[in-house]
Amino acid sequence: MAAASKSVSSGFGSPSPHESTAIQRKRGGVKRLAKEIADHPVVAVVGIRGVPAAAMQTMRRDLSAKGNPIRVAPNSLIAHALEEAARSRPSLKELLPLVSDQTALLLSKSNPFVLYQTMEKTRQPAPARGGESAPKDINVLAGETSFKPGPIVGELQHAGFPAAIEKGKVVLKKDATVVKKGQPISREVATMLTRLEIFPLEVGLLLRGAVEQDFFYPRESLAVDLDAIRADFGRAHRQALRLGIELAWATPETVPHLLARAQREAKALALDSAFPTPETLEALFIRAERQARALDKLQTK
Repeated sequence: MAAASKSVSSGFGSPSPHESTAIQRKRGGVKRLAKEIADHPVVAVVGIRGVPAAAMQTMRRDLSAKGNPIRVAPNSLIAHALEEAARSRPSLKELLPLVSDQTALLLSKSNPFVLYQTMEKTRQPAPARGGESAPKDINVLAGETSFKPGPIVGELQHAGFPAAIEKGKVVLKKDATVVKKGQPISREVATMLTRLEIFPLEVGLLLRGAVEQDFFYPRESLAVDLDAIRADFGRAHRQALRLGIELAWATPETVPHLLARAQREAKALALDSAFPTPETLEALFIRAERQARALDKLQTK
């Protein structure tokens, strides 16, 4: 927020007769972006650090084709445009603290939760190069490696990996956490992780937060497991259906089951009471024949 506020306060001052062409262009850029923001009910701040240029172009093209254009601009311009649009839509001010590092704006008429899922699908594992902060604990598991015995053992040990040679193979002797969450990844550790084909980072579009009309959604609120929710709804439906059947509560969903149960119970009652019906006659004859044979055997003894 401090960075965004600083760029806003030190941005474009009062118009001057000697105003440079560059400032005029910046003013025009702010107005155009502010208008685009105002024309879209959903505005999201997206982190784009680490996304390769070619991948970024493809993502922008695909998202734009679905009516979700991404606008990449300097943070100062984005902050100015948000403040300009926030004059008529104050909820947009909630996005200002998210404008930092490498940032873009996603403009949409879609659902913020759907957008979050779309952004998450763009994220892929990536190797560390050294100097990055670990997004989570980086663990290595005990077991054999593909390395041949040699200097690699000393390199692994120097980087903090529990390496050794056993039966002519390079192994990691135990599970180990080589970098804890939030700590910097050293170049040595990054090199060894890559050689072990462990990619601890993720690159892709990172939705930091979104505003839909007058409602602000932080990233944490949008991180919803849709598959788990669907499973919960399915389980709730099954449980409600069982309860409705048990209570004989008539609904469009329970009536077929209730009728089937009533038919089974009526047939069972008719059989028990030897009441002849088109559905029970065959079973009654079979039972009568079986009982007659049993009685005949008793008489012949």
